[in-house]
Amino acid sequence: MAIKWFIFIGLFAITNLKVQAIELVLPTENNHLFSGQLDRFYMYVDRTFEGAVTKPWEGGSFGFVRTPIRVNGDVVLTKFHEGIDIAPIKRDKAGNPLDLVMSISGGKVVHASQIAGQSNYGKYVVVEHDWEQSKVYSLYAHLAEITAQVGDVVRAGSVLGRMGYTGSGINQIRAHLHLELGVLMSLRFEDWHKQNFATPNHHGIFNGINLAGVDVASFFLAHRENPNLTFSEFVLSRQVQFKALVPAEKTEPEFLVRHPWMKRQSDVVLKSWEIGFTSTGHVVSFTPSSKEVNQATVSHIRPAEMNQTYLTRGLISGNGNEVALTRDGSRLVSLILDNFPASK
Repeated sequence: MAIKWFIFIGLFAITNLKVQAIELVLPTENNHLFSGQLDRFYMYVDRTFEGAVTKPWEGGSFGFVRTPIRVNGDVVLTKFHEGIDIAPIKRDKAGNPLDLVMSISGGKVVHASQIAGQSNYGKYVVVEHDWEQSKVYSLYAHLAEITAQVGDVVRAGSVLGRMGYTGSGINQIRAHLHLELGVLMSLRFEDWHKQNFATPNHHGIFNGINLAGVDVASFFLAHRENPNLTFSEFVLSRQVQFKALVPAEKTEPEFLVRHPWMKRQSDVVLKSWEIGFTSTGHVVSFTPSSKEVNQATVSHIRPAEMNQTYLTRGLISGNGNEVALTRDGSRLVSLILDNFPASK
């Protein structure tokens, strides 16, 4: 009997080790992402390029989708859009959007910016989600009003506010919800911000610069296909554009402690970390390395025929194997590693 009870307890423990499935819902009633009518899901951008005026819906999607230039005869989109812009489906007689904005998953409201002029996001809300013993954050921007308060515990579908057009680069016609999903880069962001910017930071660690976004639309689609998909599995499946070797300290980087699923196993004597990045600068992996370096150094680059600055939002410069971290690339690495002095 005791043996059976021991086996039962063991099986119970193993079962509890399984990651709980994420309950995920779209943040507005606009569900055309799932119907495939993407021109009705995304809010277009106004574009003038080489004399042609267009309104491509693709400009509202994630990634390098804006600011076209011509490089060696090819058109290259160079500006990175870190979230997705979801179009309204309801407007009043005056043309104002009526769509309610809802949390995409359960969590806690950790930031609510009520002063539209303090950010390009306008009025925005950040919700913290506990997924796989890590913190993941969703951000909802350009709101007309915020009804949630910091500290509120929310469920998937809980109302946070109403869609609007607060912030820069947006008007009533192009009113939309800007949605981001990603990870927090540093708990010491305010020190880093003071080192790199003269302007004040009104948002603490929930400044958008400190939130690294993933392709949230692709995550929605992949999760719909496989409801057991975890956030870590999605992130780890992203393509690596470049890697950087950084000196290893005596303790693990605090970023890695908060996101342990990014760590790759290795038996080497740890002298440096090789950090894998997507083209947008989102961290994918930390791999122990036996190589010695004195400063952050590019160790791998995905081959391309054009200058890497166009493919990495300016984090890497150069062609072929002759590449290096730019000033922005070095700043990003320092933010992830907390490698900057404390402010006085």
